[in-house]
Amino acid sequence: MRRPAFPSRRRTAATMVTAALVGGASIGFLTMSGASNAPSAHAAAGSPAKPPESHPPVKALPVEEHGKPVKGGGSPVSVVQIVAHPDDDLFFMNPDVSQSLRSGSPLTGVYLTAGESDGINSRPRDRHLVAPDKAGYAEARQNGIRAAYAEMATGSRTSAWDREAIPTAGGGWAELDTLRARPQIRLMWLQIREAGSINGDRPHSLHGLWDGRVTTLESQRSAGTPVPADFAYTKEQVVATLTGVLERFRPTFVRMQDPSPGTYPKGGAFRDHQDHLYGARFAQAALARYAELPGHPHVSVQNYLGYPTSFLPHTLDPEAAAAKLESLKTYSWLDGVHDCEADAGCGDLKVSVRPTGRGWTQTVRYARGTSTSWVQRDPEGGLHAFSVLDGRLATWRKPADSVTWKGPELLPGGGLDSGITSVTLPDGRMAVYGTRTTLGTVAADYRREVVTTVQSAPGGAFGPWRSLGTPERSDASGTSDISAPAVTVAPDGRAVLVLRDSRHRLTAREQQAGGGWGPWRSLGGAEVYGDPVAATDATGRGHVFASTPATVLAWAEQAPGKLLAGPVRTGLPPTTLALSASPAPDGDGVRLWFRKPASGDLRSADFSGTDPVSPVTELPGTGVAGFGPVSGGDALLAVRSRTGFLATAPHGRAGTRPVWSLEKFLFSGAPDSGTDGVAVIGLDGRLHWTPAGR
Repeated sequence: MRRPAFPSRRRTAATMVTAALVGGASIGFLTMSGASNAPSAHAAAGSPAKPPESHPPVKALPVEEHGKPVKGGGSPVSVVQIVAHPDDDLFFMNPDVSQSLRSGSPLTGVYLTAGESDGINSRPRDRHLVAPDKAGYAEARQNGIRAAYAEMATGSRTSAWDREAIPTAGGGWAELDTLRARPQIRLMWLQIREAGSINGDRPHSLHGLWDGRVTTLESQRSAGTPVPADFAYTKEQVVATLTGVLERFRPTFVRMQDPSPGTYPKGGAFRDHQDHLYGARFAQAALARYAELPGHPHVSVQNYLGYPTSFLPHTLDPEAAAAKLESLKTYSWLDGVHDCEADAGCGDLKVSVRPTGRGWTQTVRYARGTSTSWVQRDPEGGLHAFSVLDGRLATWRKPADSVTWKGPELLPGGGLDSGITSVTLPDGRMAVYGTRTTLGTVAADYRREVVTTVQSAPGGAFGPWRSLGTPERSDASGTSDISAPAVTVAPDGRAVLVLRDSRHRLTAREQQAGGGWGPWRSLGGAEVYGDPVAATDATGRGHVFASTPATVLAWAEQAPGKLLAGPVRTGLPPTTLALSASPAPDGDGVRLWFRKPASGDLRSADFSGTDPVSPVTELPGTGVAGFGPVSGGDALLAVRSRTGFLATAPHGRAGTRPVWSLEKFLFSGAPDSGTDGVAVIGLDGRLHWTPAGR
């Protein structure tokens, strides 16, 4: 069998690592490693971005407790969440929100609109008894959010808040609430008018302001707010306001909604609420402007899927889903106890009829950033890691003879979306692929496209970004809803790039012998969701997998360098959509990792071609659970646990449960595990590395 020209970091010294890690336990159990004193966890510290050629190496440092500075300087974790309405964070970002609150790190929730809706705060059966009061309903929703956050942070929903009015960088006013018992927790209410309709034609909305249908959008102050006067914002003033929020709170991590959730093929209606979509685009514009300002800590971004989660398999195990539901019950004032001392009410009674939403409390799903292929090994045995900070490609390097990482070095060129993937070419060079958002000067300029950069030589500098375009006709036809790319590489170095388009099919571009790229062509498939994944087996054949709500579809090359054939329904059971793939440990075919819905359990299956050649292997998530991709090297697993911490385990013997260890820090995106160790990007914007065997 042909082998890759250079050893994969996932295939080296597998036997040694297994022997070092398995220990002797044959049943699943859990060990905890405190980040402040665990020798296995390291973070590569960074400094404000400079041109790549002037970046000094930065020595890797042990991780301190999150929320505190890393030894030797640097910024603590600071999280900012930007959502359109009160409750978007509870429905679509939790349990990540509650995990941040428990970590002790600063967290600021920013609500763009007042969420005033029709002004009726009642259950449907009582609607006729309640007069519309938009200011009152906005206040009731605020009360519900304050109660939910207080309860998650302190255990008491009546824990006091200090409320004040502050001027914004856009020339208006905002309300800033600070939790008295935990003053690092803040809620900021911009109180801009909402659309009042998911898809309806509402020019006076964030949608209309973004598209230029209106020149200003008015405020909707809540009853009881300390904000002293009404105001109105232009498009520029909204961007300036959000940029000012970022400058004030200096986040290292931003949670936001999905700016490209797609449209339904019939009729073209948005799959998500128009306020979610266009609110996220305003956040994108502010982040792009903030990235150009000097002196702030590096910031990474996580996007969250909204309404489209309704009909997708649930990702959370019952315990996590139940905890998430409790926060929504508090927000919705389900028990009716009037303990907030406000005439407007203590929560959102509309939600109290169905606090689960449309299955939203049983799910959290990232719109981007699920790739587990962002660390590569060079010909000398050194490791390279890639991520996105400040909208730019960040690179770290660990020489083969070193235990520390150097970086981050930020490459020129902004606008990168979260979620990149990397490959090592047969000649030892590395290539990085991702998507880039172009905002432009008018709404019609908005565009997402695939881009790539390749090293000039093994170990050399990366060249300029090259656009590979997009299969989308226009942003208006599908909101630029393309997935992150997946890539296979043939033995002759030619790459095949695959991604999901806005009609939920797979499309591909093949690299030609001279280095150019052929046209986009359809690979077929239907109801494909999430990001596709790809792997090249030991013979040089490429394999691609993509999830539907019911199963997994597969495509494979019949011989190295041939066109991908498929799709084939694999017969696998439903997954949570997040997949990862790597060469099979025995050298024949590839291994696909996924999760069982609503459980956190891990599953895998081996493929040779498009058909499974092994039964599904079950690894119970007992004690760990969690959600998101499973990163599996030859001998080491890495996942996000129920607590949000990194969980690692050796594969162990067939039929035995994994022996899990937790690293006590929160991270973004997905882990990347290999036989050398596990890499993640922390909420502090640093690379965290857990060497194998420690």
